[in-house]
Amino acid sequence: MLAKSYRIGVMFSSTGSYSVVARSMLNGALLAFQELAETRSDLALEPVVVNPGGDLARYGELTRELLGQGIRHVVGCYTSSSRKEVIPCFEKHDALLWYPSHYEGFESSNNVIYTGAAPNQHVLPLVDYLLDHGGSRAFCVGSNYIWAWENNRIFRETMMARGGTVLAERYFAVGDTELQHVVAAILAARPDFVFNTLIGTSNYAFFRQFRQACAAAGLDQPRDIPVASCTLSEPELEEIGSGAVDGHVSSSVYFSSLESAASAAFVKDYTAAFPNGPAPSADAEASYVAVKLLALALAEAGVDEVAAVKAAATRQRLAAPQGEVWIDPQTLHAYLTPRIGRSNAHARFDVIVEAPAPVCPDPYLVQSSPRYALSPRLPQLKVVK
Repeated sequence: MLAKSYRIGVMFSSTGSYSVVARSMLNGALLAFQELAETRSDLALEPVVVNPGGDLARYGELTRELLGQGIRHVVGCYTSSSRKEVIPCFEKHDALLWYPSHYEGFESSNNVIYTGAAPNQHVLPLVDYLLDHGGSRAFCVGSNYIWAWENNRIFRETMMARGGTVLAERYFAVGDTELQHVVAAILAARPDFVFNTLIGTSNYAFFRQFRQACAAAGLDQPRDIPVASCTLSEPELEEIGSGAVDGHVSSSVYFSSLESAASAAFVKDYTAAFPNGPAPSADAEASYVAVKLLALALAEAGVDEVAAVKAAATRQRLAAPQGEVWIDPQTLHAYLTPRIGRSNAHARFDVIVEAPAPVCPDPYLVQSSPRYALSPRLPQLKVVK
């Protein structure tokens, strides 16, 4: 039997201010394509890779080029601004974006499959952890675009519903590395912790400058003013560097240090395929998951027509590196397993709490919103021994 062949768009900014994360996402997708080529005789997927270079306008241009070539499925985008930029193209041409990034929620497009974490799978568990272990007074700092705005809004509402306080919010242009003023403001406010939604080079500069300023003030930064994020990953720890890499809290659904056979195999194969990095991470895993789920759906549907593939996608179960993953037919978001890690001196994470099972995605926080109850139904995390 001849293998059915499909061209699949792959769109990540492998250059630009957030290229470290985007390259890890590209690598995760390419690893999945490589494995499929080696293991499936009934399906041939050809990745068509494009690089917007972090330029928002290029995302739309490249999307139109890909869809104009007859491509109907694209795995890609890291930032929420890039996702928002291209969704109208996918809706107009009835194509499907497979979006592999944690994000702020409050969106559910019929032309997007979301394989990254929704807010109830990363923001809300982090708030619970911080209030239990870090104190109740937060200072928010982020990149000046929709990801940070919305995550900080969710964070603020959840904190306030539980009796916490957000002392201030500060935003910076993507790529801005002159952060001394906000570092000084944080030290003056002396919050219990910082909630960080900076991305890319801004993020790395902040960690280095904040650690240095705390040391100059006689503070043990990880102990006295810890920094918590929903984006911090292993490749970014390596970019921060040894002097400021340890003691940071990250809420995610995957860490490369997970002790499971599936995770170990993923890390081994990824490292062999991409020995020059960036390191395997949740972002790489989400792209890997997106391609694997797409392949399963294409194989079942027998065509690349969007309605058939979407329906087939919601019937798949994937044994992913993080554990079992599947797509919710109501929202087209993924069931994922929330975890919280603390970075160590080796630029990796020690997993300190995790949910016992995959959690239903709740992108609009209908079941989890602090607006409706002081004790909303959140993922129940357990301490990892």
